[in-house]
Amino acid sequence: MLTLDQLLPFLAAAVVLTLTPGPDNLMVLSLGASRGRAQGVAFGLGCAAGCLSHTLLAALGVSAALAASPLAFTLLRLLGGGYLVWLGIGALRSAGSTALPAVGSEALSSPGRAFARGVLANAINPKVALFFLSFLPQFVVPGHGQVALQMAALGLVFTLQAALIFGALGWFAGSIGRWLQRRPRAGRWLDRIAGMVFIALGLRLALAR
Repeated sequence: MLTLDQLLPFLAAAVVLTLTPGPDNLMVLSLGASRGRAQGVAFGLGCAAGCLSHTLLAALGVSAALAASPLAFTLLRLLGGGYLVWLGIGALRSAGSTALPAVGSEALSSPGRAFARGVLANAINPKVALFFLSFLPQFVVPGHGQVALQMAALGLVFTLQAALIFGALGWFAGSIGRWLQRRPRAGRWLDRIAGMVFIALGLRLALAR
């Protein structure tokens, strides 16, 4: 269903955006460093799994807009492009902070609870829903047909690469967290790269015909 021309640029953008310091991966680092590999990996896999709910909503939303009218799809395209540009400007202006967030005092008695917490934290986040609604359509080729299935496949690819990256962050949390805190410039450069990716994708979406 997905061609290499779709998959490779999508995968490259997805990896850059997943690696950019943010609440999800910093929490994975924090849990892994403070509570061990099992907790960090489980929470990271939960965050990745939460992406599946946003994939479903994005696929249904874009398909509904296409079916409703060209005007509805144009409005969705402009709003999504503007949102990505806004995210990009915020990333470019970011100080690149990589301080690990404090972990709540509540006990996560098992990796299963950490996984469930990761799923919930991601699935109920409206910002993630908006991101998926704006990001996935960039790599859909309408001429290939089955827009919803293409978006579902892209969302699955995003989820799998996020699971690999978050799992690795949880496993190597202690050393990765210390490395990031000693090198704040690394976080700033990741923010700059992500900001440029966001802006380019947002303009591409807003100006596409």
